[in-house]
Amino acid sequence: MSNHYKLNVNNSFQFEADQEKVSQLDAVSVGNDKFHVLKDNQSYQAEITAANFIQKSYTVKVNNNSYTVKVGNELDALIKEMGFEVGASKQVNAIKAPMPGLILEVSVTEGQEVEENDPLLILEAMKMENSIVSPRSGKIKSVTAIKGAAVEKGQLLIEFE
Repeated sequence: MSNHYKLNVNNSFQFEADQEKVSQLDAVSVGNDKFHVLKDNQSYQAEITAANFIQKSYTVKVNNNSYTVKVGNELDALIKEMGFEVGASKQVNAIKAPMPGLILEVSVTEGQEVEENDPLLILEAMKMENSIVSPRSGKIKSVTAIKGAAVEKGQLLIEFE
């Protein structure tokens, strides 16, 4: 794969760049994440104010105007085309026991609406209490976990609608 990049600015403008164009950029670092850029005999002050390396998203301030820039390469395009995007929403519909243990507490009931990271139940295993939290927002379809019951690894505890 080559060093070819697609840049998306403010979800409105698309640009393409390659290693050659980047190397021709007349930019000088003037501080931590601050740059002086010359383009077509125009001077620009640029600063990277926020960076999310996992999402490949950056907030760049140019002459006091902020822009959100998303950077993608050929691999990112291929991953998106295949439907394996980073940060794609989770669709977990069942909570199963991660290990054998004893249910100490059940915090939800059927029909209850929960948010991501809300506590669902507490499972005691190997003399440790493990808090099981919701992997997503949604409505509880069924609760098969019973306080005080022993469960086996992989046993269904909670289902989402």
